Amino acid sequence: MQITKLQEMLEEAKKRPKKRLVVAYANDLHTIEAVDEAISMDIVTATLTGDENNIKRLCAEAGIDHTRFEIIHETSDIEAGLKCCDMINKGYGNIIMKGTLSTDNYMRCILNKERGIMVGKSILTHVSVIEPNGFGKLLIVGDVAVIPQPDIAQKVAIVKHLISTAHSLGNEMPKVGLLAATEKVSYKIPSCVDAALIAKMADRGEIKGALVDGPLALDGLIDKESCEIKGIKSTVAGDADCILFPNIESGNVFYKTCTKLLNSELAANVVGAKVPAILSSRGDSALTKLYSIALAALTSTN
Repeated sequence: MQITKLQEMLEEAKKRPKKRLVVAYANDLHTIEAVDEAISMDIVTATLTGDENNIKRLCAEAGIDHTRFEIIHETSDIEAGLKCCDMINKGYGNIIMKGTLSTDNYMRCILNKERGIMVGKSILTHVSVIEPNGFGKLLIVGDVAVIPQPDIAQKVAIVKHLISTAHSLGNEMPKVGLLAATEKVSYKIPSCVDAALIAKMADRGEIKGALVDGPLALDGLIDKESCEIKGIKSTVAGDADCILFPNIESGNVFYKTCTKLLNSELAANVVGAKVPAILSSRGDSALTKLYSIALAALTSTN
């Protein structure tokens, strides 16, 4: 069954075997609340690293039983992140999650040459699953937070991660749209050239498990009426399930337009490491973090 709402991710994750979640520097209430709810739903068991006294105080203030978590005391945010990576490397975790340490420090821990959780020359990228209000289905998009200006190899990697995420959500043949400013292949616009190359790679079977097309402008990706008016002929146009952004600016603007102007909810993970890495903002709600845990549980292969 294809998942078309974020709430359906929670229901599906509840049916799967529980995952082990390790949280780096879990010194904020929203993170603790989200993890507590995921435990209540039997989606995960959890270890929290961070200031033990602070974690217990936050739990007490919110009426949460702190004994539901394993708590590892650590006052250094970076060391807390590295200890989480150690647990992943020892097979003690299936998902890693960011608490209140900065994104830069979180990524440094994941990328650490001695204690990090990278695999070979894999590419880390950020995948968001957004439920735009009134759209009728989920949109899987990337990259909005990690790779500033992806080259062609990085774009191909992002596309493959978008496809893999769609498969994990029950969409066996997702439609992947490659965003640009126009549907015309203009050699003056690098995003158009890259999109045309990636689309041709998919046509030749070098990218499998999806219908891939581009370049397409945003209206050509998601609005069937615009496609009819413009005469766009494509297996993807007007009905995209996934969107590849040409750069972080376009992705981040779309992401924040959905969340801040449209009040849409989402889930987000960093992929490409040994396990899914939840990278929600420190200001994200407990619900956003809960959805991100569910997404990680559904996409984890460990």
